[in-house]
Amino acid sequence: MNISVFGLGYVGAVTSSCLAQRCNSVIGVDVDERKLELIRLGRSPIVEEGLNELIGAMVKAGKISVTSDCAEAVKHSDLSIVCVGTPSRPNGSLDTTHVERVCQQIGEAIRQKGAYHSVVIRSTVLPGTTLGVVQPILEAATGGAMGEAFGLSMNPEFLREGTSIRDFDDPPYTIVGTECEGEFERVAKLFADIDRPIHHVSVHTAEAVKYACNLFHAVKITFANEIGAVCKGLGVDARAVMELVCQDQKLNISPRYLRPGFAFGGSCLPKDLRAFTYAGRQTDAAIPMLNGMLQSNRDQIEAVARRVMAHGCRRIALLGLSFKPGTDDLRESPLLSLAERLIGRGYDVRIADPSVKYAALHGANKRYIEQELPHLRRLLTSPRRAIIDADLIVVGHHTPEIMEALENLEDDQRVFDLVGVSDFTANEVKTDGLYW
Repeated sequence: MNISVFGLGYVGAVTSSCLAQRCNSVIGVDVDERKLELIRLGRSPIVEEGLNELIGAMVKAGKISVTSDCAEAVKHSDLSIVCVGTPSRPNGSLDTTHVERVCQQIGEAIRQKGAYHSVVIRSTVLPGTTLGVVQPILEAATGGAMGEAFGLSMNPEFLREGTSIRDFDDPPYTIVGTECEGEFERVAKLFADIDRPIHHVSVHTAEAVKYACNLFHAVKITFANEIGAVCKGLGVDARAVMELVCQDQKLNISPRYLRPGFAFGGSCLPKDLRAFTYAGRQTDAAIPMLNGMLQSNRDQIEAVARRVMAHGCRRIALLGLSFKPGTDDLRESPLLSLAERLIGRGYDVRIADPSVKYAALHGANKRYIEQELPHLRRLLTSPRRAIIDADLIVVGHHTPEIMEALENLEDDQRVFDLVGVSDFTANEVKTDGLYW
């Protein structure tokens, strides 16, 4: 393919050379003459392992050329990849000035060219930028519509500085977000020789997944360091602790607990968080992330209560009460806290949880419910009975009994889904997902 790459910094320089190595003809575009001159000499404009040699080989083979002329680059290519920087502004917001300027120039060049051209955003941008900012700029500059005058895709990169060439050749997957017919196949062709999954997603998803991945990396680093800070104060080698944590690939290093949903609860997580953060205070360890987790969890419950009340329904069926399906443990259950808030604010709430039988509650579990929700005995019923006459059904558990009850909903009933239940047999039921 004939490809133009706009922006020859860390992402653009690596992307250009790795695509050239795959028998593509690449034109690099940048306003920095120093970068252009270095590449013309077969040298890398950045310090990156293996890149100097790769650029030298690709320039020598005639697979990479560079220019500062946007129109020439677009004229002699079929697909343009935008890799310019998106730095932070002083207030923390994302500065997309470079992306906007380059896309304006690309659009004008496409108009001059008079032929269909593919545009791929590889710069890191917030969800809504590609379709909300870039698309209007390209349409105004080209004088044509997306899908007719030009194609538009979002292709986030997952390159780490220091190992970027290896990461390009061996990524976890390739993500292509596009709404344009044929663009997924066109962009996927760039990575056809890489034996990794290629996912066709929405543009918004492609934009967001880059942030989700980077923030997860930041969370892991911060988590390990905060565990280390407390362990150090307690005389424990945190490296040995985290080495064992990472060996658990059933729960710890796995998809477990990484599915958006309601707050956590139960007899372990809240209690252990409180104990560990208390130990952190005793040892003067700075652990703001761990300290903030319980507050964040409480905020989740309050946010869901507000979402429920915003539906404007007074009669509510709550399907699920224990802290997770398959247990009758009600201690610190977020669903119990939600029920308590709704009842306290005057809502008519009926509760169903096949695992919770009031007569069978005993010990600490019964003492907890008598303290937190003493009216539970008269509120508990079956899932089928709970939804009768309810205006809003809040789904907190995904169990066979609850799913069976949901098959009998009336068209005027609403569902607020906290767990990702996807299939309702009742037609025309209005469903509001928690984060979907």
